[in-house]
Amino acid sequence: MSEPHQHRSNTKLKQQNKPFKSKHLTKSSLRDKAKGKVERVALKNQPTRGFSNRTDRRNAAKILQQKKREELFRKTKIFDGKNGTPKVVAVVALCSDVSADDAVAKMFASVDQVPANKGTVLMTTDRFKQKLQFVPLQRNYIDIMDAAKVADFILFVMSAVEEVDKFGEMVLAGIQSQGVPSVVAAVSNLESTPAKKHSDIKKSLLSFTNHFFPEESKVHALDNSTETVNFLRMIANQLPKSITWRDTHPYMLAENIAFEENPSDPSVGTLKVTGYARGTHFQANRLVHLQNFGDFQIEKITSAPITHRALHVHGNSMDAEDTETVLDTPVPGEQDDLAAENEPDLLANEQTWPTEEELMEAEERVKNMDPSQRPEQSFNSVAPKKAIRRVPKGTSNYQAAWIVDSDHESDEDIEDEDQDEDDHMDDDDLPSARNDEDSGEEYEDLEVDNEEPAKNEDVYEDELEDEEEARQYAEYLAREKENRDDMEFPDEVEAPMDVPAQVRFARYRALESFRTSPWDPYENLPLDYGRIFQFENFRRTKYRVMNQAREGGVLPGTHITIHIANVPRAVLDTYSASRPFIVFGLLQYEHKMGVINFVVNRNAEYDGVIKAKDPLVLHCGFRRFVVSPIFSQNSRNGKGTNNVHKSERFLQHGRSTVVTVYAPIQFGSLPVVLTKDGSDVNSPILVATGTLMDADPRRIVAKRIILTGHPFKVHKRTATIRFMFFNPDDVWYYKSVELRTKLGRTGHIKESLGTHGYFKAQWDQQISMQDTVMMCLYKRVYPKWGTHLWVNPDAGSSATEATTMVESMDMD
Repeated sequence: MSEPHQHRSNTKLKQQNKPFKSKHLTKSSLRDKAKGKVERVALKNQPTRGFSNRTDRRNAAKILQQKKREELFRKTKIFDGKNGTPKVVAVVALCSDVSADDAVAKMFASVDQVPANKGTVLMTTDRFKQKLQFVPLQRNYIDIMDAAKVADFILFVMSAVEEVDKFGEMVLAGIQSQGVPSVVAAVSNLESTPAKKHSDIKKSLLSFTNHFFPEESKVHALDNSTETVNFLRMIANQLPKSITWRDTHPYMLAENIAFEENPSDPSVGTLKVTGYARGTHFQANRLVHLQNFGDFQIEKITSAPITHRALHVHGNSMDAEDTETVLDTPVPGEQDDLAAENEPDLLANEQTWPTEEELMEAEERVKNMDPSQRPEQSFNSVAPKKAIRRVPKGTSNYQAAWIVDSDHESDEDIEDEDQDEDDHMDDDDLPSARNDEDSGEEYEDLEVDNEEPAKNEDVYEDELEDEEEARQYAEYLAREKENRDDMEFPDEVEAPMDVPAQVRFARYRALESFRTSPWDPYENLPLDYGRIFQFENFRRTKYRVMNQAREGGVLPGTHITIHIANVPRAVLDTYSASRPFIVFGLLQYEHKMGVINFVVNRNAEYDGVIKAKDPLVLHCGFRRFVVSPIFSQNSRNGKGTNNVHKSERFLQHGRSTVVTVYAPIQFGSLPVVLTKDGSDVNSPILVATGTLMDADPRRIVAKRIILTGHPFKVHKRTATIRFMFFNPDDVWYYKSVELRTKLGRTGHIKESLGTHGYFKAQWDQQISMQDTVMMCLYKRVYPKWGTHLWVNPDAGSSATEATTMVESMDMD
């Protein structure tokens, strides 16, 4: 039987398209090729990701489950047993009519116990098989913030009668910004209200608590002993929430301290701090930080005997275990030193011979100098000469001495060049200049002494206070005006008419592309950069340092005594058992100064003006410093960037900003809080919150200024521009800089016109007469040196003196 006929299509009838020719590339291909893009070649015989069969998937799941169990055991084993680490419970009163001490007394009464003393107290019962360490806190903002950093649980006590006041809301916002441990809410004074309203009061307080902590589901009543016992059982059985930045550093809440004087110097000695090690491993080679006093070295770490009182049904018993043994000592040559700053080598700077212009300027300064201050007459007693001043006719010598000559202004009226070089006054704000002939007033030349007359405080006391108030009010209005101008017309300045623009803006440079134009990060660095430390690879160093912190030393959960060397005696004088005393361990290099960058967001509730280099208090982890930061845009380092970021004159709302300061180096994702001193130490002003970004001195913060001009005549693609410059030399000097307009047109200077700074510009398209011509210039800016440790005013004057002494020792 013959096979059936199979139809096959004719290939000649199919459409044949021309192949794509490689010489005709698309715009995107040409753009990628110009940027140096390399095509990725797929590797043959590459092993596939994932798991090939069921057995591999089961083994991978088993290994992952084992790792999770080990991590859970590591977190919970330090709390197990009668000698385990107690769970720290910070008790915070959010209302003025409740007390943290009363709340602790009610919790002890629910288990038939009485607190041994006021302040930090330990609860040990056989019912819960756990030890709870309660830290009742007074209404002190700094103490509450410090206790929240080391607490495993925070108990917020609210009132059934009064609402949470402004201080309580500020405490909640501060705790949220620095990291929240496990939170528990409770209500007190519930018995003073009718029983039928108890349910509504709890619902109202729970709604308020969920606004800050949405995971909370119940408000416990401290007046009810049954609910209090259930609350204590929940804390004993619950695993505390871990805070990442806190677990990467060692820390300790002190139970008691002892001071041993140095025989050679009684003002310093060895401080012995006893408590439970928490976080990561304590190492004797690393430094420790004490609040209000700074960083210190460790002599040794010893074990401490565990003594606690367990109240049983049949009576009291005292358990004491362990003896004091040395657990860790510093290794010579590997212990961190107290040198925070590097010694700059002044001879390593560029050596240049002074030019003729600089020599002439120096001679002119010497001529204008007071004869008593000249170098050749500094050792001679020469009486100051009489000054000739032009004053109104009939003015006495005493009145003429108060008239300040415009050519001899005081140094106090001259601000820093970096702060006021772009702050120009408008024409409406300038006083009208009139000649002596036009004023209609007769003048005469009068000889007066250069000495300033003494002020009569008794007569002009009220007048001076009014002047001071007027000065502060004028300063406030000026800052508000600068902030509004920066938001409406950012970076726009006008060239001065009396000074050439090439002289006024000599430090600025033009960039072809702000994103890709090269900028050497080591060019013309200030002397302060010779004091800091820099890492070749910050991220790799961070991983290495944090991994070394988990090896060796003292394990967390151990009851130890840290012997801290060369501690001022003021630490013992300011110590109070009712306030938390924290020892914070530093990682390697965290005492060294560097250029630190933080990413922050401004607090929406604060409407004040925050200008760059204004003094602020930086709360970074367990440490606090007074800094003068600079602000810059939070622009990501994408493909082809040059690590140049535009500076910001003010800290604005609604956008993330990078804050750059000189500060000690930090590792990890530490929380950052920027505050401003308020009327009281208990009411600081929350300015911004954020996290640590990196320690990179090569990050360039460029200040931008925009010179603006206006079209005078427009003919097709050519336009005459005026009011940008006021002399032809500036036009030729900036001829190569690209111009652009607010409507998106680009162009360049073609030639100068006349003698008043007019010039002709060529554009890519015809511009509008209502458009504004702009020229962008840039200059690198640096933060202000002067970072120092913030001292709590409640610590007293002895803490300030001790901090000053420690800083001087570090400088030596």
